[in-house]
Amino acid sequence: MTEAVHRVHAVAVQDGVVIAEAGDTGLLTFMRSSSKPLQAIPLARARADLDERDLAIASASHLGDDAQLAAVRTLLAKAPATEEELECGPVGRPPSRLKHNCSGKHAGMLALCRAKGWRSEGYRLEGHRVQREMLAVHAEASQVPEDEIRTGIDGCGVLTFGLPLERMANAFARLPEFEGAEKVAAGMRAHPDLIRGPIASDTRLMKALPGWIAKGGAEGLLCAAGSGIGFALKAEDGNRRGLGPSSAVFFS
Repeated sequence: MTEAVHRVHAVAVQDGVVIAEAGDTGLLTFMRSSSKPLQAIPLARARADLDERDLAIASASHLGDDAQLAAVRTLLAKAPATEEELECGPVGRPPSRLKHNCSGKHAGMLALCRAKGWRSEGYRLEGHRVQREMLAVHAEASQVPEDEIRTGIDGCGVLTFGLPLERMANAFARLPEFEGAEKVAAGMRAHPDLIRGPIASDTRLMKALPGWIAKGGAEGLLCAAGSGIGFALKAEDGNRRGLGPSSAVFFS
């Protein structure tokens, strides 16, 4: 008996050319948390005082373990900012903004505001300088004009960006070309357990493939890059269960 089918679309891009594909490579979907390495680039450019752990937690969808929460607190202290300024909303019992799995990204956005001298209130909203900066870096990396990138509101309240899978893979493949991106990648490679956790596809992929980076997103998305190649995989039903086996097959 078949209980579930997880159809996964996948594409690999190198030097702007598709070198492997399965399913619909032009599938348009939101990047969700797979955007986080891109969203950390403006932070890396603006803050020379941040170390690899800071940039890793800014790129993370953490599970709230002690090491991850300590990294968020450190980034907030360097911003400087307080937990109350995080606009990701409280979760858990007792409720805490710090425990939200996007709190590292939000702490990074507050640190960016401090570096640029921007007001921090409403940093998650579409018209804020922070989100305009995020749109610009997605356009630059994906090579899609800003006015052609679809936007929506992610679960943590910030903008999320809609791109075809092939353009996501292209963006990840091109990361080494951009100022600040290598610092972000170095942080992710040095601290894969901060990015998600020991059983997550992105953390496991980075541990299995030294030199690579990977970042999962909600609704069954996984993006990765290494050796000049960018990958994007999307489970059509939004379930991440198929991503690990699919990536193992696709990467082989």
